[in-house]
Amino acid sequence: MKYLPIFLMFFILQTDPYQSKREQMVKTQIVARGISNREVIEAMLKVERHKLVPENMRANAYSDSPLPIGGGQTISQPYIVAYMTDILRPKPGMTVLEVGTGSGYQAAVLAEIVKEVYTIEIVAQLGLRAEKALKAMGYDNIHVKIGDGYQGWPEKGPFDAIIVTAAAQKIPPPLIAQLNEGGRMIIPVGPSGGAQQLMLVEKSKGKTKITKMLPVRFVPFTRDSLQHGESSTLNMH
Repeated sequence: MKYLPIFLMFFILQTDPYQSKREQMVKTQIVARGISNREVIEAMLKVERHKLVPENMRANAYSDSPLPIGGGQTISQPYIVAYMTDILRPKPGMTVLEVGTGSGYQAAVLAEIVKEVYTIEIVAQLGLRAEKALKAMGYDNIHVKIGDGYQGWPEKGPFDAIIVTAAAQKIPPPLIAQLNEGGRMIIPVGPSGGAQQLMLVEKSKGKTKITKMLPVRFVPFTRDSLQHGESSTLNMH
């Protein structure tokens, strides 16, 4: 019997069977649609999306579509994750707040680029599962909190960037307050089942500028109690 060289055996054992699917995803879904930020592309190439979806969904983890993750929630299509990340202009050293942890995928993509990610999930089952998976994947710069994201995470702010992954009827004032000078927030705004827009919020010299970016469809923002006109389900990614 012939034995393979040790280095070749190691290579075979270490090869990620999903790597080619991930590379194809980035080429056809991300780069082909205009995302050119090298840090975002490298993060999308690295994060093992298949580890953050239910096991029976892993074969489709890199497909160009959202996938169910349980509890009536979904993981967004890769392009939307890349687009929203790109809009934030993430850089090393930044601290980012995410409202809506979901599967943990968006947090993982950000964590490959920035210093710290603080992420809030109101659905305890999703948040705890994401936290466990992210820790198993080695992310020690992602901090998960179970709670109402409308109020943000003031004791950890202000934040250089904020990303919201559920559609709000309006932009929560507490999130604007926690956005650093020069910071950027991306948030879907609009009614459940109706026309929604990704909005870019920029803060400069104490003033905020809001720009419509892209029509989208997200699940509605959840509150602990139905206040401020918000609905009762959370999280899309």
